[in-house]
Amino acid sequence: MSSFGAEVIWTRKETEIFTDRRYSRGHVWRFDGGVEVPASSSPHVVPLPYSVEENVDPEEAFVAALSSCHMLFFLHFASDAGLVIDHYSDAAIGEMKNVDGKTMITMVTLRPDIRYGGNTPDAELVADLHHRAHEACFLANSVKTEVVVEAA
Repeated sequence: MSSFGAEVIWTRKETEIFTDRRYSRGHVWRFDGGVEVPASSSPHVVPLPYSVEENVDPEEAFVAALSSCHMLFFLHFASDAGLVIDHYSDAAIGEMKNVDGKTMITMVTLRPDIRYGGNTPDAELVADLHHRAHEACFLANSVKTEVVVEAA
């Protein structure tokens, strides 16, 4: 069994009352190895100036984590298939909706753009690699969000 951790740190500024809800949602995510990521609520959820627009919000991080997991498995399976990948990018998007009174990200659409070194594989092999990557992705297996791949 593996375990994974992250430290989330928020501190109230002395000038903030807090009980009036006029406090900054800006905070920090700290990961092993010391990497710190500035985070905040989304301005779509908590209006500015209480959200920090340039920081990563949990919804964006959720989409990025699903995309990253898929990509890492795709690269693994492509390597096993003898393919050379020169570049992989994904302009992934998550859709948030209210379902049965709960707000949730109901669908994440991955839109990978892949550049190959050497021979470009046929569409059938690429579709199979994406299917296998989706089936293997730990995060996609952990959520009820629909994850769709729209390969370029």
